Amino acid sequence: MAERVVLTIGTRKGVFVAEAAKTRNRFTLRGPFGDGVPVYATLTDTRGASPVIYASSCNPFFGMKVLRSKDLGKTFKETKSAPAFPKDDGRTLNNIWALEPGKGKRELLCGVEPAALFRSQDGGDSWEMVQGISNHEHARQWQPGAGGLCLHTIIRDGNRLHVAISTGGHYVSEDGGETFRASNQGVGAGFVPDPNPEFGQCVHKIARHPDAPGRLYMQNHGGWGHWEGPGGPRPDIGVLRSDDHGRTWWSIAKGLPSDFGFPIVVHPHDPDTVYVVPLVPETRTCPDGAPAVWRSENGGESWQRLARGFPKKESYFTVLRDAMTIDALKSPALYFGTTTGQLWMGRDGGEQWECVFDALPPIHNVKVAVV
Repeated sequence: MAERVVLTIGTRKGVFVAEAAKTRNRFTLRGPFGDGVPVYATLTDTRGASPVIYASSCNPFFGMKVLRSKDLGKTFKETKSAPAFPKDDGRTLNNIWALEPGKGKRELLCGVEPAALFRSQDGGDSWEMVQGISNHEHARQWQPGAGGLCLHTIIRDGNRLHVAISTGGHYVSEDGGETFRASNQGVGAGFVPDPNPEFGQCVHKIARHPDAPGRLYMQNHGGWGHWEGPGGPRPDIGVLRSDDHGRTWWSIAKGLPSDFGFPIVVHPHDPDTVYVVPLVPETRTCPDGAPAVWRSENGGESWQRLARGFPKKESYFTVLRDAMTIDALKSPALYFGTTTGQLWMGRDGGEQWECVFDALPPIHNVKVAVV
């Protein structure tokens, strides 16, 4: 069977699945599934003999569900259970923000709100809490950001596990998730008296490339301009890089129109190429109403504006933290969804943009797989 490009699109009113040949000339749309219920996390798991699609389904009245499709998004069924806090924990599950493959063939990792991490060993039918981060000594001190107190990023690197929490910051485990430590040196928090605290930063997203061991890219809250930190003034705090597995971070925001934004994505074939969507912090929309994706091809030393195919003005896009992704074809395409329901595709690594769907519900999440 020829390779197909499969997009999973989590929206305010359910999950959609879009499929196209590798030419990407025409996407067919299926859904919505989980009608009317917000979906903030999706995953196409390609580790088995055939791909399995997972999606969160977060109903404020009937509780949290995990949906699973074994036929590439033609039908979905609920898994036997969803993550849940123990009855005596004192916390109640409000949302599912992240679904990622674990180490084992059927292992899944799930980040939730309030910030905690769960693990399934059987493809989502049963779940256990990962105590090392869910009951970390800092956990009861984390505070919610505008989007809630969410563990939204999970990155597995062998036995090393990175998570990002808004507003908790970046935490790393070196022992497969048994223990975690806060690792935020250089990550600013302009909204608290100490602008460089041990934890409590409003990290929006972290990304990495497997061919660059130790390197991480971060989109932090940003939007604070220059601020005073230990040792004097520090530059913009919103777009950052680490080359030591997240132990220390430094700004790579110079040259961007704003260091505020939500997603950050790394090119599948080049760890030096990274993409962001700068936004105006007060409105969460593109600067001057002129949408653009910005690309660095040298690890953040300089940036280029990519806007061919977008409206030139009066288009106030908002792109959320998990609403941008990139496929792994030879000439990869970028995809992002907006809170006004458009799904955009940027061919040739973002050189030429086109609107694939223009009237979906508000989009929370976009993921892509080539199957």
